[in-house]
Amino acid sequence: MRALVVDHSEAGPVRFADVDEPVPSAGETLVEIRHIGLNFGELNYVHQWQAGAVHGHDAAGVVARTASDGSGPPEGTRVAVGMAPHAWAERVAVSPASLGTVPEGVDLADAAALGIAGVTAFRVLRTRSLLARDVLITGASGGVGHFAVQLAALAGARVTALVGSPERAAGLRELGADRVLTELAETGDDRFDLVLDTVGGPLVAQAWSSLAEGGTIHLVGYSSGQETTFPSGTLFGFGEPRSIATYGDMTPTGGELTDLLGLMAAGKLSAPVGLRGDWQDVGDAVQALFARKVHGKVVLDVA
Repeated sequence: MRALVVDHSEAGPVRFADVDEPVPSAGETLVEIRHIGLNFGELNYVHQWQAGAVHGHDAAGVVARTASDGSGPPEGTRVAVGMAPHAWAERVAVSPASLGTVPEGVDLADAAALGIAGVTAFRVLRTRSLLARDVLITGASGGVGHFAVQLAALAGARVTALVGSPERAAGLRELGADRVLTELAETGDDRFDLVLDTVGGPLVAQAWSSLAEGGTIHLVGYSSGQETTFPSGTLFGFGEPRSIATYGDMTPTGGELTDLLGLMAAGKLSAPVGLRGDWQDVGDAVQALFARKVHGKVVLDVA
């Protein structure tokens, strides 16, 4: 079968290859993949994966064979695959714990966009009550950011979306952002109860200075590739402690996928698909993603 595999050469980060068919274990479901969802991190940091391995973690398709132990959805069920290894192939063997059943009315391509981005936003934002709280989403025009803006607004937060340029602000107010800014300094003396940061670098230190007592910065990405330096004395303070939390939750995603797909079916959550194409054109899609030309997620159809 055909698959996108890790390529460490200058032609990478991925290339097409013919690979062996997956052989599901007794507790794995065989899924026929129809769409794959690309993520900046897994492509930009491809050196972390073995060359020649089937790459990717997010996809959507149809169950071709249910798990032989009887677990998981039956054959013919439309499913989203989230944070599961080796997902960018024509077929994948995956644990049912990493699958979410796609309800009627939800496009399979939209379901492929959930995975890492949707689950990451969901897991961070449910760590505390957001009702009438002030939330800052950095890198809000990306995949995680688009989901985070919507979910924070649904939870009753006052949402500030921070983007890199005015061109990347399009559509964020419609998704629920109360403010869309290009500089954190524009917030003035405002303080945030929670910051979901996908950018890293100097912006983290700036956000720390805008954090309310008892607030938390959740670090979920470092797309800037820059180091963070805190000026002397800024990490000392009185009052309720503030905190910085890392993110690396790789536990099965089935429960969160089910919740997110339910919100999509109810019309309360939309998939931020900024680029849709054929997986044969993956090279062009990767270039567009790296050049910051995509607002939201890249979803490619598996021919």
